[in-house]
Amino acid sequence: MPIYEFYCHRCHTIYNFFSRTVNTETIPFCPKCKTEKLKRQMSIFSHLSGSRKEADDLPIDETKLERAMNMLASEAENINEEDPRQAALLMRKLTEATGMSLSPAMEEALSRLERGEDLEAIEAEMGDILESEDPFSFSSPSRKGSVSRQNRPPRVDDTLYELT
Repeated sequence: MPIYEFYCHRCHTIYNFFSRTVNTETIPFCPKCKTEKLKRQMSIFSHLSGSRKEADDLPIDETKLERAMNMLASEAENINEEDPRQAALLMRKLTEATGMSLSPAMEEALSRLERGEDLEAIEAEMGDILESEDPFSFSSPSRKGSVSRQNRPPRVDDTLYELT
C-alpha cells in the first residue's frame, strides 16, 4: 500500500496517508483543522541524516547535501526532458532535502514550470532577474534567540490516515 505525505500550512504538520491503490490525484483535508486542504509533500524513501561535524554557524550539513544530491541524481536519470513539471519536482525535492529557500524570482519560475510553461519562455522573460540574484538561500531566524515557524521543521503526526 502506498503511503503519501501531506503538509498543513496552518498546523505546520506533516500527515501520512495510506491508500489501498496508487492514488496521485486525491488531496485530503487536514485531519486536525478539517477545513484546510493539505499540500502533497515529496517523500524520500530513507531519512537523510548524518553526524553534525560542521560548526553550528554553517547553514547546511554537507553530508546531508551530498546524500540529497545522490538521491536526486539517480532520479534525474529517468526524467523526461520534455516535461517541465518533472524538472520542477526535482528542484522542489532538492530544496526540501537540503533546507534551502528559493528567491522570489526562482520561486515564480519554478511555479510556472509546475504549471507546465515552457522553460525557454520563462528564461526569456525572467533570465535577467534570475541571473542577478542568488536563487538559493538559507533562512536565518527572524529574531535573535528564536526560530521562526518557517525555519522550524514541521511536526510529524505519527498517525497513519486512510486516503479515500
